[in-house]
Amino acid sequence: MTALILRELRLAYASGGAWLPPVFFLLVATLFPFAVGPDGPLLARAGGGALWMAALIAALLPVERLLGPDRAAGIFDQFAIRGLGDETIALAKLIGHWLSFGPPLMIAAIPAAALLKLPGDVLWRMELGLLLGTPALAALTLAVSALTLGLRGTGALAGLLTLPLAIPVLIFSAGFVTGEAGGALKLLAAVALFYVAAAPFVTGAAMRAARD
Repeated sequence: MTALILRELRLAYASGGAWLPPVFFLLVATLFPFAVGPDGPLLARAGGGALWMAALIAALLPVERLLGPDRAAGIFDQFAIRGLGDETIALAKLIGHWLSFGPPLMIAAIPAAALLKLPGDVLWRMELGLLLGTPALAALTLAVSALTLGLRGTGALAGLLTLPLAIPVLIFSAGFVTGEAGGALKLLAAVALFYVAAAPFVTGAAMRAARD
């Protein structure tokens, strides 16, 4: 398992895809004040939601490289010959995908909060929300990548499939960041736990179907 996770991290950084999510995240934080104006209170109210939308799209950026290249190169068949289960491979890819974009987004959230003039307590809630919510986004991205494996226009189709499923994550995370929704953190944790638990099985089944 450790070797598979390290392989995913090497592939992510070798392809340059690991740098795209935090760069995109910071780009949104930089451009958002130009769109709504320099009003500090307005940025503080809307900035958290904007950053969460950026986190969702950032998680989708590497969707085409998660499974497609390995399937085209026959890597999945080699893993199957060696006795590795599809769910095990999917779990390793899930952990590797999250490590490649989740912690970098949490680090990028610090300068992003400064750009959006977010107070310290909002930044703290943003970081905690990212810690719980980004695994759910990684799980959704991986599962959707498996379901669209082998189809044309994977990136656009993945976005259409992921956005409705990500609505609970966005609602609870934005509610927790703004502090307006009681119990939002517990609901976010529950949704994240469900997505993370289900993603390896959904991905494994889709991988078997694509291989057959």
